[in-house]
Amino acid sequence: MSLFPPASCPRIVVKIGSALLVDPDGSVRRDWLEGIAADIATRVRDGQQVAVVSSGAIALGARRLKLAKGGRASLEDAQAAAATGQIELSRVWADVLGTNGLTAAQMLVTLGDLEDRRRYLNAAATLDRLLGLGVVPVLNENDSVATEEIRFGDNDRLAARVAQAAGAGGVVLLSDIDGLYDRNPAQPGAVHIPRVERIDGAIEGMADKGSASGMGSGGMVSKIAAARIANAAGAHLAIASGRIEHPLSAEAKHTLFVAEKAAPARKAWLAGGITAHGTIHVDAGAAKALGQGRSLLAAGATRVEGAFARGDLVVIAGPDGKALARGLAEYPSEDAARILGRRNEEQADLLGYAPRSTLVHRSHMALL
Repeated sequence: MSLFPPASCPRIVVKIGSALLVDPDGSVRRDWLEGIAADIATRVRDGQQVAVVSSGAIALGARRLKLAKGGRASLEDAQAAAATGQIELSRVWADVLGTNGLTAAQMLVTLGDLEDRRRYLNAAATLDRLLGLGVVPVLNENDSVATEEIRFGDNDRLAARVAQAAGAGGVVLLSDIDGLYDRNPAQPGAVHIPRVERIDGAIEGMADKGSASGMGSGGMVSKIAAARIANAAGAHLAIASGRIEHPLSAEAKHTLFVAEKAAPARKAWLAGGITAHGTIHVDAGAAKALGQGRSLLAAGATRVEGAFARGDLVVIAGPDGKALARGLAEYPSEDAARILGRRNEEQADLLGYAPRSTLVHRSHMALL
């Protein structure tokens, strides 16, 4: 097994894209899926716990309901297709895993389930118990109720967040491409990148936004975003092609994003947060202090964007606008704006009450 063998990685998450699971005509690629189930069964027998993040509900439902544009002509069509297709998707997974002696469980989640701290902990506890019982959880975004404002939008980032919640050491994104290239792989001379030690501007610049199949919602940009989330939580992430038989056991080309040292659970959750309520911009001095592990003081803040309450997740951006950290705001946005650039001794008169010591405390902050 080339990707995350059981001996070195006790728990993994495998994400399967729509184009791998469903043919263009909307039918399930049953033979291929049976091969994946056999791979999973082998890993489970060897002591590895496996969770699956599976796309495909909208594509399957659109075929059943005869909806135009694969069920994506409107939000209402997508929700109806998801509600219809999820039943078939769950049945197929239960069948192929059951044939291999495994029990499947279904978990449908929305963005809020993994962004709200209490709900995140509940989801993590459920995942841990299922995996501990030898069950294979099959997760998908609950597209039947999710709207644009409250959805992940792609299962790449969902898989990374599931890995974080499950405490997995590896994530495999099976897709219609075998990894990251230095440019669009359709272009002449494109070079495959087998290993990424650090995600920086150069790596992000290689991402191509398109999904080759036109069926899924995640391109290389979403996969790199997923790698950031997974790596920050201490999980390695591999992008590999599913366009081969038994992709979890075959020796095949892929790109491995190497994890950093795992952050404490709370900071990993903060770093992986997708929905921030606003942004606090800081000057160069504050940016340097953040890098040294210090809290964000009002004196170093230059601008506030968005409307947020105390305790909301916010992004902290440097002078160039690049995100430096995520953290929980100590002030609502209107009060934060009043004390921008001011030292503590000036803040009480501006606020009308005793100020807090920081805008974002280092204990509630995760550097990116």
